[in-house]
Order: sequence, then structure tokens, then C-alpha cells
Amino acid sequence: MRYLPLTDTDRRTMLESMGAADIDDLFRDVPAAARLDGPIGDLPAHASEMAVERDLARMARRNKTASDTPFFLGCGAYKHHVPATVDYIIQRGEFLTSYTPYQPEIAQGTLQYLFEFQSQVARLTGMEVANASMYDGSTSCVEAIFMARRVTRRKKAVLSGGLHPHYVSVAKTLTHFTDDELDVMAPKVLSGAPGDDLDDLLARVDDETSCVVVQNPNLFGHIADLSALAERCHEKGALLIAVVTEVVSLGAIKSPGEMGADIVVGEGQSIGGGLNFGGPYLGLFACNQKHVRQMPGRLCGETVDAEGRRGYVLTLSTREQHIRREKATSNICTNSGLMALAFTVHMTLLGEEGLRRLAAVNHNRAVEVADRLAAIDGVTVLNDAFFNEFTVQLEGESRSHLRQMAEAGVLGGVSLGRLYPDDGAIERCAVVAVTETQTDEDIGALIEAYEGVAA
Repeated sequence: MRYLPLTDTDRRTMLESMGAADIDDLFRDVPAAARLDGPIGDLPAHASEMAVERDLARMARRNKTASDTPFFLGCGAYKHHVPATVDYIIQRGEFLTSYTPYQPEIAQGTLQYLFEFQSQVARLTGMEVANASMYDGSTSCVEAIFMARRVTRRKKAVLSGGLHPHYVSVAKTLTHFTDDELDVMAPKVLSGAPGDDLDDLLARVDDETSCVVVQNPNLFGHIADLSALAERCHEKGALLIAVVTEVVSLGAIKSPGEMGADIVVGEGQSIGGGLNFGGPYLGLFACNQKHVRQMPGRLCGETVDAEGRRGYVLTLSTREQHIRREKATSNICTNSGLMALAFTVHMTLLGEEGLRRLAAVNHNRAVEVADRLAAIDGVTVLNDAFFNEFTVQLEGESRSHLRQMAEAGVLGGVSLGRLYPDDGAIERCAVVAVTETQTDEDIGALIEAYEGVAA
């Protein structure tokens, strides 16, 4: 009775209070032709709590987790080790019940960790200010596009072909009923620099451009210097939006802020978050101080009270629930409080030195795997500059090869044919991700699997 606690007596009492004779009276305004005449499809009837638990457990056993098999998938969601301390802290009752805190003003602890989170994200991205988080990287990306329009009063956004297609899809969905113009470039898979379209982006920026959106490292793993692109955007009065889907990379490569980005958005799942079958994840959002009032979401600040004691306050909260609708910057997010806390705890445990060591381990392991794969006849590694994932090209269509590996117990990468099903040039390619979690045995199994499909 946990989920359906009302008794027949309760129902009769409610019907009497409404002046209804029976349940059917509540639906009398619905035309008979619009009503169902039986159960919905194949949905099972109600069951006891124990029966439901058994059914859910049976379904769960059909899943294969990232720890059950050699796992080399990436493309925006990464398997990293999350210390046990993180789960211990975020599962404390006072934190767990505040997943998206609607009234953080009453909780100094919540405001303090959000302030720390903002400080960490600002340092990582090289920006002056960061908000208290968004839902995920894709929604952060489109919110940045909306913000750029408010700042520049222009409506054309140029999206790099190296941007994750799921991010592009979310941008198209959320701009479907607006007059925003998305100039989406086709992906280019080039030997040595897959997905690198900086020259094309430079040529696309004009006086009508509000922003250029570029991912670094991009979907294909390529790392680029965005400085020239940032300079070009600023010459034309546009903003550069840098997207980071693998936040651990910021422990090894130059931050977007150092390269001149105006807005940095990203997916924070790699720090403190598991794969979780796709969520919940964590959106990062940072910008320059001069644009802070156009930033969506919440911003927590530090102050002192009347007695000089340190305290934390909600400095900005430009959502429709707080201010007039026409003045709001966004209604997409309160903030992902629990995931932001997990990020903050994990990042605090790592520290700057620990993050740099973690990034180095990721890169070194990825270079080792790339070198071993490149030595296999029929396998070509396309990247010459990458962090912890790279693109390989096979002799045939990659989906069938990766499916064959999966049946043999190795998840050997993400087929680009899945992400670009209508692009014949890409269907032979796959993206392989390597993190600190892969063992020597996992890598050996991967090499053996690629040797098997390349033979």
C-alpha cells in the first residue's frame, strides 16, 4: 500500500465531498468516443510490492554495466573511478533530499557547497564566473546560444561539425519554435585532425553571427587551439562558445578561457558522476563577468552578516519563478544540486595536483592503446592530437565489427555510423575512449578483439 494508500472509504468520502455519485461522474465531460473501453495495451495489472521488486530485479539482470566487461565507450559519457567518499557524503539525508533545491536561501550548507562548486568550475574553465549548474551538457549548450543572442541581439549561431550530434539535436529541438538560425556544419573526418573545421568556421563568422559553438576536444577526440577563432569572433562582435564533454581533459590542456572563449559550457559527469545508464548528469556553465546578468540559472555569492560573520546568499536567480517572465533568462533549470555536490566532493578530494595526475594517466593510457591499435593491419588511427579518446577507421562498416566484439564480451568503442547513419564516409569509423579504469587485461582484450575483426 506504499504507492496506493487510499481505501474504498477514502474514495467514497472524496466523491461525496465533490457531489459525485461515482468515479464515472468525474469523466462525464469527456466524450464517450475519446474514452478507453479497456486496459491500456499490454500493461500488467497492479501487483504487490514484492512482486514488483522481483519483476524489476529480473529486468535489471538483463543489463550489462560498464564494470562487467572491458569497456571503451565515450563520446560524451565516460567511465571514471568515483571514490566511495563521494557516495557516502551525497547520501546523507540533508543532501539527498535537496536534489534540486528550490529554496536554498534557508540552507547555508547548500549555498556554501554551491559557491565552492562555482569556484571550481570557474577555475577549471578559465572563466571569471560560473553558475550553480544546469541539467546536462546539451541543455547548457543551447542555453549558451540563447544567451549569446541576448548579448549580441543577433540570431545566427554557427555550430561546428565537431560538436556532438546529440547537442546539435537538442539545439534544433529547443529552437524549433523560435526564429534562431542554426548554421550546422557537416562533420569532416580528416587524417590527423578528424572533425577539425576551424578554417571553415573562421570563414563563416560575419556581421550577422551571434556566436560560434565549438567542442574541444571534439566528438572525434581532436584537440585544437581556439585562439584564432576567438579573435575572429570578437572582431565581428560575436561570442565564442566552447563546449567540453570530458571535463577531466581540463587537467591537461589549456582552458577555453585562456584561449579567449566568452562562454564555456560542458558536461560534468566525469567528476563525481557514474554513467548511470544516461543520467542524472551535470551541466556546467561559465562566462565572463561582463555578461553575468544574461547568464541562465542561479548564482550563489559570499557575503558577511551584520555581525561580520561569513555567509552565503543567492545572488542571482533569473528564472521565471523569481522575476517577471519577460525579464527571465531561462526556465530550464533550478540546478542539479546533488550532482553538483558530487562534483564538488570529488574535485576537492583530487585537488589541482590530483586532477593533473588523473588527466596524465588518462592521456598516457590512451596513447598506449592508440599505438597498439595502429599497429594492427586494417586499423587506422586518425588523430595526431587527442586527450583520452580518438577515432579509428576500419576496413568495413564499424557497427558490425563492434557488434561482433560486444558479442565476444568487449565494448570496443562507439560506432560513428550510429551517430551519423546517413553518412557513408563515417560508417567505417569508431571512437575509442580510454580512462584510468581500464586494466592491462582490458586493453589486451581490446587489442585481441580488433585483431579478430581486422583479420
